Amino acid sequence: MKTLSTFLIMLLSVSAFSSPQTQALTQPEATSETGFKYLTEQFSDAKILRYRVPGFENLSLDQKALIYYLSQAALCGRDIIYDQNCKSNLLIRTAMEGIYSSYRGDRNSDEFSIFVVYLKRIWFSNGIHHHYSTDKFIPDFSKTYFATLIKGTPVESLPLAKGQSKEQLLEELIPLVFDAQVAPKRVSLDPSKDLILSSSSNFYEGVTQKEAEDFYASMKKDAKLKKTDTLISFGLNSKLVKENGKIVEKTYKVGGLYSAAIEQIVNWLEKAMTVAENPEQRDVIRKLISYYRSGSLVTWDEYSIAWVKDIKSKVDFVNGFVEVYGDPMAMKGSWESIVNFKDEEATKRTEILSRNAQYFEDISPIAPAFKKSKVVGVSAKVIIAAQLGGDSDPTTAIGINLPNAPWIRKEYGSKSVTIDNITEAYDKASQGNGFLEEFACSPAEIERASAYGRLAGSLTTDIHECLGHGSGQLMKGVTGDALKSYHSTIEEARADLFALYFIKDPVLEKFGLVPNDEVAMAEYDSYIRNGLMTQLVRIQPGKTIEESHMRDRALIAHWVYEQGKEKKVIEKVIRDGKTYFKVSDYKALRTLFGDLLRIVQRITSEGDYAAAKELVEKYAVQVDQELHREVLGRYKKLNIAPYAGFINPQYRVVENGEKIMDVTIEYPEDFATQMITYSKKYSFLPVR
Repeated sequence: MKTLSTFLIMLLSVSAFSSPQTQALTQPEATSETGFKYLTEQFSDAKILRYRVPGFENLSLDQKALIYYLSQAALCGRDIIYDQNCKSNLLIRTAMEGIYSSYRGDRNSDEFSIFVVYLKRIWFSNGIHHHYSTDKFIPDFSKTYFATLIKGTPVESLPLAKGQSKEQLLEELIPLVFDAQVAPKRVSLDPSKDLILSSSSNFYEGVTQKEAEDFYASMKKDAKLKKTDTLISFGLNSKLVKENGKIVEKTYKVGGLYSAAIEQIVNWLEKAMTVAENPEQRDVIRKLISYYRSGSLVTWDEYSIAWVKDIKSKVDFVNGFVEVYGDPMAMKGSWESIVNFKDEEATKRTEILSRNAQYFEDISPIAPAFKKSKVVGVSAKVIIAAQLGGDSDPTTAIGINLPNAPWIRKEYGSKSVTIDNITEAYDKASQGNGFLEEFACSPAEIERASAYGRLAGSLTTDIHECLGHGSGQLMKGVTGDALKSYHSTIEEARADLFALYFIKDPVLEKFGLVPNDEVAMAEYDSYIRNGLMTQLVRIQPGKTIEESHMRDRALIAHWVYEQGKEKKVIEKVIRDGKTYFKVSDYKALRTLFGDLLRIVQRITSEGDYAAAKELVEKYAVQVDQELHREVLGRYKKLNIAPYAGFINPQYRVVENGEKIMDVTIEYPEDFATQMITYSKKYSFLPVR
């Protein structure tokens, strides 16, 4: 059992949704056979893991230096994601960190421990909204105690505005922190409301949804009339604001919005250029720097194309305003970075997939009109993450497929990655937690999951990223934002369905990627169990499903369950008062996955917003409240946090004068220490 300080043991909750001060950590300590400790702590509904970076010591000195420089660039954008998530985040985080570091009162009290959990939740979510549900979370300490904390903290440690007193700061902070009606939700996808006005994300200010839609529609129309580039991702790297009654864009660039942080990113990218592995990689970094200086989305596309073409480099990275999940309009990119290098051995499986991309496209069950006649530039690899940053830190995906621009994917291809060491950390930390034993329908399912679960999950991710996102094509005149708030859910469902359909293709066994059909069966068991039931542990009682990936899984699972009811493809089993879902016909289930893929691809290719809305709202949003209560009750007894975040490795440069002699790697174990260190070293933006 993990050894914890007294106050932390008191805080850790038995339930994902109970008060944090009642939690107790009873999970076994997650370690590898080599003694590496993966699980470090658990609080509220989150656990903190570490990940190994195997193979770093075998890299060349220049490759190590490149990772170091790119890692510094990744950390320099940290404040950007906080500000994008909510305009009050930097002020609140800075105030809470000042209290954490300098409060002169009783730091051993239960109340102070509860305060620490609240701050850790802010770090975990990059702000005051839950990273998954996007609901605002409210502290479990009182306003009165918060006043005591402010009073007991030196003024130099608090983010006081010029001439502001502690009392005035407290008055400013209380509604931001405690009022559930102030900035209640970071991303609202409720179609009955104005998506911008009902969301607290900081991509728009003073504008309505209609005004934003009209603004960008006019911009696209003007670009088309002037015969300039109409394929760029309008709005990707800007904030839309109304000033003096006029709507304008504030572009993220050097000299523009977020300039202080972007200048630091550019500084480290310039250093990275000096140790680039080859001319192609040097050109990629040069184009990224040019984009950050100009803010030009044409330059961003040029960078993206160069990045896709660079398949020779071992070290690689993502750095920029990329994914649009944080914008209710699915237009504006959240800042993120992942630094990584290629796992040569594990990449052999993804290379088989990418070499055969045309085969999978040709036999895909979608309509011929929506297929690519020629699949180009599909590259896939398994990577070792070396640094997480921005929207990818401390929580991260296990697979990535970029760039997102449909026309670049069609003409130049895309890069797909599966992050192996992150998957390893998840796997190691979950061993022995009793989850499968509680929710799997039969011993056969448990045995399959134990034998093939990790392979099935990794291969599904490979196909999802490498082939799924890169498959199909849009019809002429259809743009990537046609589905609006339903875009992310539909796109993730499309990639998931492609993976689910093809993981059971006999050709995978022929290619040597799977030993037998049990791998696909293990994935089908897991996906249906999760989509219909177990992912509900991530939702608070009475809430609907709102996060795009959860909606994707619910949509697929509920659709195939309903369509296969008559033939009992999936059966609902009640045993000893507990609900289970059992796949009875795996072949028929694969056919249903193919049927739904055909529907989803048509919606995507034709930009059919009405059909997307109908499909998502019918199958992906609502929750069976009775089943939800049951699942939460069963899950509560396991004492497992449903969300995991990571502590990054730390790199140290060994120098002789100005010359780098070596770069070493260390694995810190304390989440709070890393977060405070990051705030001290990488805070470049004003708190207001």
